[in-house]
Amino acid sequence: MRRQVLTRKGFAAVVAAAALTSLAVVPAHASGTTPQVAWRTCPAYSDDVLRGLGVPDERLPEVRAQLARLECGTVGVPLDHGSPRGRRIDVAITRLRATDQEHRLGSLALNPGGPGGSGYLMGVQVGLENDETRRLGERYDLIGFDPRGVGNSTKVDCAPPGPGGQEPAPGPITREAAKAVFDLQAAANKACGDSDPAFLGQLTTENVARDLDVVRAALREPRLNLLGVSWGTWLGAVYRSAFPAAAGRVFLDSVAPPRFRLDTFEDDRAMAAERSSARQFAWLAQHDDAYGLGSTPERVRATVLALIADFDAHPRRYTDVPMPVDGSIIAVSAVQPSEVWPLVGTVLKELRESTGPTAPPTFKDVVVGPPSQPPPPGAPELNNRTMGRATLCNEDPSRLDFERAWAAFQERLADNPVTGRSLDFSAGCAGWPLPVREHRLRHGSGSLVLAGHRHEVVSVFEWTAWMRAEVGGRTYTVEDDVHGSVLRVPECAADLVRYFTTGRIDDGCPGAPGPDGPTTAKTFDPTGTALAG
Repeated sequence: MRRQVLTRKGFAAVVAAAALTSLAVVPAHASGTTPQVAWRTCPAYSDDVLRGLGVPDERLPEVRAQLARLECGTVGVPLDHGSPRGRRIDVAITRLRATDQEHRLGSLALNPGGPGGSGYLMGVQVGLENDETRRLGERYDLIGFDPRGVGNSTKVDCAPPGPGGQEPAPGPITREAAKAVFDLQAAANKACGDSDPAFLGQLTTENVARDLDVVRAALREPRLNLLGVSWGTWLGAVYRSAFPAAAGRVFLDSVAPPRFRLDTFEDDRAMAAERSSARQFAWLAQHDDAYGLGSTPERVRATVLALIADFDAHPRRYTDVPMPVDGSIIAVSAVQPSEVWPLVGTVLKELRESTGPTAPPTFKDVVVGPPSQPPPPGAPELNNRTMGRATLCNEDPSRLDFERAWAAFQERLADNPVTGRSLDFSAGCAGWPLPVREHRLRHGSGSLVLAGHRHEVVSVFEWTAWMRAEVGGRTYTVEDDVHGSVLRVPECAADLVRYFTTGRIDDGCPGAPGPDGPTTAKTFDPTGTALAG
């Protein structure tokens, strides 16, 4: 992807009781032994590493105090849960014990998304969000973990896919260039899958869920509570389906679709992006005196479409920006969440009026940003792309050939004239050599909250209702467009904490403040859709 800095009551009681009895002594494999945590010294993190993780200097002592309480260990699990006596791998976990042990409610496992995202330090990070999230660790042991294939857990990296090919020319991608991209990516997918098929073929959400239940047993917990964001919602739904008697309270924020197929996944997101742009245009029209893009939503839309066409026909080459600026940059601006609409308005105004040779200042600061720096020594792995690729492709039944992928891309562009140009053509999972491992969810009656964000692009709002129809639970509606914002918005976080403390929750919360509220956002999302997670 190009970088453009601009996821039956009595019967049930008998089943649950029997399951809990067996799970309390869960044999993680056929030998009948009880899983154990191999506790060990936690990794040391320098101040530079913590700063790189977003910790401001004034909060370093607070984080150091939390790290001093952190317990770290590994749990051995079967690589293939269908062959429990076979090869074993390690899953790395952390634990922050509840500060109020007298009123402790259990363990709460945390996952930030992915697939491929690290949750190893999420227990520490959750407490930094606000005063409300800090309360989450009062009555729960917070369990962070790296899923198999990530960070401190057993992992592999794909063999290098070979030369990266040439950067596509500015403007809409041609069929010839798309075929070259497809062939390169499909070959890279095949090389990756062939590099260690025994391990990579076992990177699935279902296996991560089974690993998590072994962790639960190793912690001697009869039930495991879960908080998942983005892909973590798919993990939570799979865990609850596979282990209904072992799942406690489950809160899933920015809900994934109940059935995964990459091409329809991308279609849904593209539809949501185009729909969301209308909200942005209405706001820009209300502030026409500041940005001059049009006094009605229709006029703003016409202005943006004209800019896309102009920049595609005449890409700008600024002397202080490394890449040509074409219509895709304009389209990416229309996909941004409402927190950064004031920046969007300024960037579009500047681009519309720019004459060069240097880039407009806000555009350069916001869209290009400072040069990226390598992580400091000792920095933890935050995301493992091999695990992400393998998990998605192992579970994707579409795997389109070039002709179908190109036709789907062209249809996406036609259906979404404003935001379609923000999309990159991709081979998806074409070429992936390992068999498809689909998982079907089951409806359950246990405690579950599904938090959907009404205007979101990354996790489409309709997915929440679809997931509820598949697995049950209660819908919690967040009236914003920000992916996974429940933890960082105090009013929403208070509801989340109340749910985990009492099992009760309201119908929703206002969410992030939007364009007219305070924001610290200084840059655009590089892809426009925050695809990671």
